[in-house]
Amino acid sequence: MDVSKGLPAIESHRELHIWIVENLKMVSVPEKAYGNFFEEHCYIILHVPQSPKPTQGASSDLHYWVGTEAGAEAQGAAGALVQRLQEALGSQTVQHREAQGHESDCFLSYFRPGIIYRKGGLASDLKHVETNMFNIQRLLHIKGRKHVSATEVELSWKSFNKGDIFLLDLGRMMIQWNGPKTSISEKSRGLTLTCSLQERERGGRAQIGVVDDEAEATDLMQIMEAVLGRRAGSVRATMPNKSINQLQKANIRLYHVYEKGEDLVVQELATRPLTQDLLQEEDCCILDQGGFKIYVWQGRMSSPQDKKAAFTRAAGFIRAKGYPTYTNVEVVNDGAESAAFQQTPLTPSAPPSDKLIPAKLDVGLLHSQPELAAQLRMVDDGSGKVEVWCIQDLRRQPVDPKHHGQLYAGNCYLVLYTYQKLGRVQYILYLWQGHQAPADEIKALNCNAEELDAMYRGALVQEHVTMGSEPPHFLTIFQGQLVVFQVGHKGEGQPASTARLFHVQGTDSHNTRTVEVAARASSLNSSDIFLLVTASACYLWFGKGCNGDQREMARVVVPAISRKNVETVLEGQEPNHFWVALGGRAPYPSSKRLPEEGCSCQPRLFECSSQMGCLVLTEVVFFSQDDLDKHDVMLLDTWQEIFLWLGEAASEWKKAAVAWGREYLETHPAGRSPATPLVLVKQGHEPPTFTGWFFTWDPYKWTNHPSHEEVENSLGATPAISEITAEVNNLQLSRWPGNGRAGPLTRQALKSSQDSSESELAPGPKAGGSRAGTSTISSGGLPWELLRHQAAEDLPEGVDPTRKEFYLSDSDFQDIFGKSKEEFYSMAKWKQQQEKKQLGFF
Repeated sequence: MDVSKGLPAIESHRELHIWIVENLKMVSVPEKAYGNFFEEHCYIILHVPQSPKPTQGASSDLHYWVGTEAGAEAQGAAGALVQRLQEALGSQTVQHREAQGHESDCFLSYFRPGIIYRKGGLASDLKHVETNMFNIQRLLHIKGRKHVSATEVELSWKSFNKGDIFLLDLGRMMIQWNGPKTSISEKSRGLTLTCSLQERERGGRAQIGVVDDEAEATDLMQIMEAVLGRRAGSVRATMPNKSINQLQKANIRLYHVYEKGEDLVVQELATRPLTQDLLQEEDCCILDQGGFKIYVWQGRMSSPQDKKAAFTRAAGFIRAKGYPTYTNVEVVNDGAESAAFQQTPLTPSAPPSDKLIPAKLDVGLLHSQPELAAQLRMVDDGSGKVEVWCIQDLRRQPVDPKHHGQLYAGNCYLVLYTYQKLGRVQYILYLWQGHQAPADEIKALNCNAEELDAMYRGALVQEHVTMGSEPPHFLTIFQGQLVVFQVGHKGEGQPASTARLFHVQGTDSHNTRTVEVAARASSLNSSDIFLLVTASACYLWFGKGCNGDQREMARVVVPAISRKNVETVLEGQEPNHFWVALGGRAPYPSSKRLPEEGCSCQPRLFECSSQMGCLVLTEVVFFSQDDLDKHDVMLLDTWQEIFLWLGEAASEWKKAAVAWGREYLETHPAGRSPATPLVLVKQGHEPPTFTGWFFTWDPYKWTNHPSHEEVENSLGATPAISEITAEVNNLQLSRWPGNGRAGPLTRQALKSSQDSSESELAPGPKAGGSRAGTSTISSGGLPWELLRHQAAEDLPEGVDPTRKEFYLSDSDFQDIFGKSKEEFYSMAKWKQQQEKKQLGFF
């Protein structure tokens, strides 16, 4: 096996490079063929981010893909070529091994609208994809939710099932058959892939038909039965999908893998909870994520031999564990870990973010730069309208504005914040839950939130907040005067003789919260400030480690708790009465408080679904607004917050969405805090703290975007379908061969019609059509007044009413449509129909 030849050039301006391994060499795949993979080959894919946001990673990803029928020699060549390419690219590259049908989410995210698996191999003199090839008959099995794949299967009814989508591709006719158990979302994504095939492989000139209900699509079913034969019985049921649930992904174990002589030694180091000190820079370790995925971590001081053996050792580990050979493998280098690996406890925490919230926020800047709002977690400066309700007797009771910010640990509260963004009124409803709140009040909190949301016609962004984990905007709307009282459930008081101790934490109005703690000396901390209130005095205690900003904010908080004269007490100079009120002296933390750990984790986007009652997450890597579909429930993890985005057609999953967010936190391999705020966002009401995590955001994207039903209807029952149906009818379909499949006469007739279809499907009316004068009209063009907004019966003789725009002169067409005819006919069919409707040529 000779892999000593030079590596292919990598174009710096291209984000994605794909090579097929052919004759032990890397041969570049043309861009228009991206997403097509032959099962007898291996491929190498390199993704190089071009202009990532500061919140997204800049490391490259190098994959080698193995087809189900690829030979051992091809696999060996691919592995060796990838190793050489990795050495040339450097340590900032993450490596992946992908097996056909079991690819990683990262790999699948490159190919929108989907992947096509093609049978056999690619002869060296053939192209990956031939445009305008109409002499074809194949059946594609389309499946998948967010990541769609199409596999060539046997041209038979035996290949069908009720839960998936099948595309019968006959060259100039493409029939999408939707299983009765498929969802609208699956149908929509299947149609997107079908339209993509129509554009890429037929130049947009094949006719698409959709079978949603066989009884209503008799013409299309006639064509299908002419090719596939008459179906005996009903289509088989769907095979259950073996998806990996979140609990399985949370089961992580760390191993040290090394070679001893000719043996592979696998030594388990630890299971959850894992710690950072388990990874040594001279080692190579394997992180096993419940058999779902295998990570090979390479220390910066590990030997070159260890690094070259990464995939070999992973394969040995997979065999030793009895895992499937297609188990996904990812190789990461110390200091250049992938986003998924970064969210494990093994990655060192980043220092706290140095992006401090300025004392005076520029609201206009936050709205014009949503990425800043997202990083600061601030939609504005907190100067909007605030309404507060306390849940009492399972109903919401309004709280007097003078008591806003005074919350009780035994209660739940609704805080409605109203603000304006670029002239439009926006809302955030905070659902605050105290640590001691009873279960019935927590349930009532959610019910009352739903009532409020209904009153505001679904326009409320709902953020679930747990006591002690309030986001900065929530603290800002109370101007640093948020105080949580431990006793006094439902507003009840406490005996005046009882001493009360309050812990004040924060340096400005965006991060200050005050919480009542047990009134004893052990509650003190030298890094902070405490307010002690007794029947006769009020002490403001300054620890030795506190700074001037902390002292300033403490003085702002005091009036919200006590109106008594305040005596300032410095640590070490306390009067005797101070210790008596706390029950006597006792040890307390006196060392300087360590700064809170930050996280440099990249934001991650997942599609949420439920299978057999279990949460299933599909990650979309390198995400954009285009990945949000109206049928989706999406989870955006920014580490400090979990956003749950609800498409307008997914409202039935509203209650489940919040539960999925909690399950995600509970089963996260890093052991996430269950108090992480959950933010429910509905399509069309996204706050800047959400949109800022996307590279670009178009607030009008969904205003004029056609729905799945509109796209499907625009395909219509056009003359091409009726013509093919007529051809099929002429073949005497009643004369079936004994095996129920279409006979040679049927296939030959369809084949001959496909061979001649390229000229027939050229834009414009067909030559030799039934109307007179077609050729004269085609060559000259008609005045637009005779074509625009005209009914079929009022058109000049020889004009095809379904293609009125074709009869315009080239100059008139350019003036009216703003593009040439060639550009127009290269567009998707539904886009053509939409423009024709708008301009009066439909």
